[in-house]
Amino acid sequence: MFTGIVQGLGTVVERHPSGGGAVLTVTPSFSLNEPQEGESIAVDGVCLTARKITRSSFCADVSPETLERSSLGRLRAGSKVNLERALRLADRLGGHLVSGHVDCMGKVLKRENLGSFTLFTFSMESRLSRYVVEKGSVAISGISLTVNTCTESSFSVSIIPHTLQETTLGLLAVGDVVNIEVDIIGKYVEKLLTGQATNSSSGQTLDSAFLARHGFM
Repeated sequence: MFTGIVQGLGTVVERHPSGGGAVLTVTPSFSLNEPQEGESIAVDGVCLTARKITRSSFCADVSPETLERSSLGRLRAGSKVNLERALRLADRLGGHLVSGHVDCMGKVLKRENLGSFTLFTFSMESRLSRYVVEKGSVAISGISLTVNTCTESSFSVSIIPHTLQETTLGLLAVGDVVNIEVDIIGKYVEKLLTGQATNSSSGQTLDSAFLARHGFM
């Protein structure tokens, strides 16, 4: 589990095919203190298992599905990526809960300068639009961001100068591809409210009527 607060950039120094997938070797721009073999690291928002990890580099196996469903399939030697190590229970939750499981890829539709801020508009699959709400959270290539506006097929976010400088957002141009992970809490709430879960003690369906009867709505 992650928070979407990127710790720094990484550089892909090597990529080679392996068993239909690929192996990436990444060097971070920061020291990996107390590296643990097999720990989880989010690479552009994709949760990967780090091996051969040292303070200055790590390798990660990427499955064929991940290569197809995320922007990792486009990475080459020299590519820059956002990096975040897994959340510890004692850490500050500065962003929102991010699982590292990408829902879809989107494209940069527009990039506008608004004073010292930058407004990005991204495309997204319409099936995910119900999970993206104004002032809600969304993860773009592993970065926790607040949604400004949204439609059935796109949404916009406003980026502060620090985030633009410290992440790959500053490198993006119109047409570039990003990884999108919607807020996982919305998915669980939807499943509960569609009647797929029941109250185990009473057998009652946990739906909007149940919540209203008990003062939650």
